[in-house]
Amino acid sequence: MSADQATREAENDMITIMKLTPQGQVAIRYEGEVVAHFPNGAKIEAYWTLPARDLGYAHFEPGDRFLEYYYIDHWFNIFAIFHADGRPKGWYCNIAEPAIISNTSIQQVDLFLDVWISTTGATLILDEDEFNQASDLSEDQRQGAREGLKMLLHLLHTRQEPFTILGNPGD
Repeated sequence: MSADQATREAENDMITIMKLTPQGQVAIRYEGEVVAHFPNGAKIEAYWTLPARDLGYAHFEPGDRFLEYYYIDHWFNIFAIFHADGRPKGWYCNIAEPAIISNTSIQQVDLFLDVWISTTGATLILDEDEFNQASDLSEDQRQGAREGLKMLLHLLHTRQEPFTILGNPGD
Protein backbone atom coordinates (compact mmCIF):
# COMPACT_ATOMS: atom_id res chain seq x y z
CA MET A 1 0.00 0.00 0.00
CA SER A 2 1.33 3.43 -0.92
CA ALA A 3 1.62 6.26 1.59
CA ASP A 4 -1.13 8.09 -0.33
CA GLN A 5 -3.46 5.08 0.03
CA ALA A 6 -2.67 4.86 3.76
CA THR A 7 -3.51 8.56 4.19
CA ARG A 8 -6.82 8.09 2.36
CA GLU A 9 -7.64 5.09 4.55
CA ALA A 10 -6.81 7.07 7.72
CA GLU A 11 -9.27 9.70 6.57
CA ASN A 12 -12.88 8.77 7.25
CA ASP A 13 -11.79 6.92 10.40
CA MET A 14 -13.48 7.81 13.66
CA ILE A 15 -11.35 9.58 16.24
CA THR A 16 -11.90 10.64 19.85
CA ILE A 17 -11.62 14.36 20.56
CA MET A 18 -10.81 15.41 24.13
CA LYS A 19 -10.91 18.94 25.45
CA LEU A 20 -8.71 19.06 28.55
CA THR A 21 -8.62 21.46 31.49
CA PRO A 22 -5.30 23.20 32.27
CA GLN A 23 -4.82 20.45 34.92
CA GLY A 24 -5.08 17.79 32.19
CA GLN A 25 -8.53 16.46 33.14
CA VAL A 26 -10.99 15.57 30.38
CA ALA A 27 -13.71 18.23 30.26
CA ILE A 28 -15.42 17.05 27.04
CA ARG A 29 -15.03 13.83 25.03
CA TYR A 30 -16.79 12.98 21.76
CA GLU A 31 -16.27 11.19 18.47
CA GLY A 32 -15.64 12.70 15.06
CA GLU A 33 -14.67 11.51 11.61
CA VAL A 34 -11.29 12.36 10.12
CA VAL A 35 -11.96 14.31 6.91
CA ALA A 36 -8.38 15.30 6.09
CA HIS A 37 -4.85 15.30 7.40
CA PHE A 38 -2.51 18.16 6.61
CA PRO A 39 1.16 18.64 7.56
CA ASN A 40 0.39 20.56 10.76
CA GLY A 41 -2.97 19.11 11.75
CA ALA A 42 -6.25 17.47 10.93
CA LYS A 43 -9.79 18.34 9.92
CA ILE A 44 -12.60 16.48 11.67
CA GLU A 45 -16.34 16.30 10.98
CA ALA A 46 -18.65 16.00 13.99
CA TYR A 47 -22.31 16.66 14.73
CA TRP A 48 -24.04 18.37 17.65
CA THR A 49 -25.82 15.56 19.49
CA LEU A 50 -26.68 17.37 22.72
CA PRO A 51 -29.98 19.17 23.35
CA ALA A 52 -30.39 22.59 21.73
CA ARG A 53 -28.28 25.26 23.43
CA ASP A 54 -28.82 29.00 23.10
CA LEU A 55 -25.62 30.93 23.85
CA GLY A 56 -27.16 34.31 23.06
CA TYR A 57 -24.87 34.98 20.10
CA ALA A 58 -25.43 31.50 18.58
CA HIS A 59 -27.89 28.64 18.87
CA PHE A 60 -26.63 25.06 18.55
CA GLU A 61 -29.15 22.39 17.61
CA PRO A 62 -29.07 18.62 17.17
CA GLY A 63 -27.80 17.87 13.67
CA ASP A 64 -25.60 20.97 13.36
CA ARG A 65 -22.45 19.98 11.44
CA PHE A 66 -19.02 20.95 12.75
CA LEU A 67 -15.87 20.96 10.61
CA GLU A 68 -13.13 21.16 13.21
CA TYR A 69 -9.57 22.23 12.42
CA TYR A 70 -6.85 21.16 14.87
CA TYR A 71 -3.21 22.24 14.63
CA ILE A 72 -0.06 20.90 16.25
CA ASP A 73 1.69 24.27 15.91
CA HIS A 74 -1.06 26.83 16.63
CA TRP A 75 -2.60 27.86 19.95
CA PHE A 76 -6.21 27.52 18.78
CA ASN A 77 -8.69 25.34 16.99
CA ILE A 78 -11.45 26.43 14.64
CA PHE A 79 -14.93 24.94 14.33
CA ALA A 80 -16.81 25.91 11.15
CA ILE A 81 -20.46 25.32 12.09
CA PHE A 82 -23.34 24.66 9.71
CA HIS A 83 -27.08 24.29 10.13
CA ALA A 84 -28.42 20.78 9.48
CA ASP A 85 -29.52 21.99 6.01
CA GLY A 86 -25.94 23.04 5.15
CA ARG A 87 -26.20 26.82 5.60
CA PRO A 88 -23.18 28.32 7.40
CA LYS A 89 -23.88 29.35 10.98
CA GLY A 90 -20.48 30.78 12.01
CA TRP A 91 -17.17 29.79 13.58
CA TYR A 92 -16.43 28.91 17.17
CA CYS A 93 -12.75 29.06 18.03
CA ASN A 94 -11.07 27.84 21.19
CA ILE A 95 -7.79 29.37 22.27
CA ALA A 96 -5.89 26.29 23.39
CA GLU A 97 -2.47 24.70 23.51
CA PRO A 98 -1.30 23.09 20.27
CA ALA A 99 -3.17 19.82 19.71
CA ILE A 100 -1.69 16.40 20.34
CA ILE A 101 -2.89 14.26 17.43
CA SER A 102 -2.53 10.48 17.27
CA ASN A 103 -4.21 7.82 15.13
CA THR A 104 -6.99 7.41 17.71
CA SER A 105 -7.37 10.77 19.45
CA ILE A 106 -6.94 14.51 19.49
CA GLN A 107 -6.20 16.12 22.84
CA GLN A 108 -6.04 19.83 23.44
CA VAL A 109 -5.73 21.87 26.64
CA ASP A 110 -8.34 24.64 26.65
CA LEU A 111 -7.12 28.05 27.86
CA PHE A 112 -10.55 29.63 28.53
CA LEU A 113 -10.54 32.29 25.79
CA ASP A 114 -12.99 31.67 22.96
CA VAL A 115 -13.96 33.56 19.82
CA TRP A 116 -17.31 33.53 18.01
CA ILE A 117 -17.32 34.77 14.42
CA SER A 118 -20.63 35.25 12.61
CA THR A 119 -21.01 34.64 8.89
CA THR A 120 -20.78 38.41 8.39
CA GLY A 121 -17.38 38.47 10.12
CA ALA A 122 -18.65 40.09 13.33
CA THR A 123 -16.33 38.90 16.10
CA LEU A 124 -16.95 38.33 19.80
CA ILE A 125 -14.04 37.53 22.11
CA LEU A 126 -15.50 35.45 24.94
CA ASP A 127 -14.45 34.61 28.49
CA GLU A 128 -11.69 37.21 28.83
CA ASP A 129 -12.54 37.59 32.54
CA GLU A 130 -12.22 33.83 33.07
CA PHE A 131 -8.84 33.85 31.27
CA ASN A 132 -7.55 36.84 33.25
CA GLN A 133 -8.66 35.36 36.60
CA ALA A 134 -7.43 31.80 35.97
CA SER A 135 -4.73 31.19 38.58
CA ASP A 136 -3.83 27.78 37.15
CA LEU A 137 -2.36 29.04 33.86
CA SER A 138 1.39 29.33 33.47
CA GLU A 139 3.01 32.38 31.92
CA ASP A 140 3.86 30.22 28.86
CA GLN A 141 0.17 29.31 28.49
CA ARG A 142 -0.87 32.95 28.83
CA GLN A 143 1.68 34.07 26.24
CA GLY A 144 0.71 31.23 23.88
CA ALA A 145 -2.96 32.16 24.27
CA ARG A 146 -2.28 35.81 23.44
CA GLU A 147 -0.23 34.84 20.37
CA GLY A 148 -2.91 32.33 19.33
CA LEU A 149 -5.66 34.95 19.56
CA LYS A 150 -3.57 37.40 17.51
CA MET A 151 -2.86 34.78 14.82
CA LEU A 152 -6.50 33.64 14.70
CA LEU A 153 -7.73 37.22 14.21
CA HIS A 154 -5.11 37.70 11.46
CA LEU A 155 -6.44 34.60 9.63
CA LEU A 156 -9.95 36.03 9.91
CA HIS A 157 -9.07 39.55 8.73
CA THR A 158 -7.06 38.23 5.76
CA ARG A 159 -9.84 35.70 4.94
CA GLN A 160 -7.60 32.65 5.06
CA GLU A 161 -8.96 29.09 5.30
CA PRO A 162 -11.44 28.32 6.83
CA PHE A 163 -12.73 31.90 6.76
CA THR A 164 -12.76 32.14 2.96
CA ILE A 165 -16.57 32.03 2.63
CA LEU A 166 -16.67 35.54 4.08
CA GLY A 167 -15.25 36.90 0.83
CA ASN A 168 -12.76 39.74 0.69
CA PRO A 169 -12.29 42.23 3.51
CA GLY A 170 -14.41 45.31 2.92
CA ASP A 171 -17.13 43.47 0.95
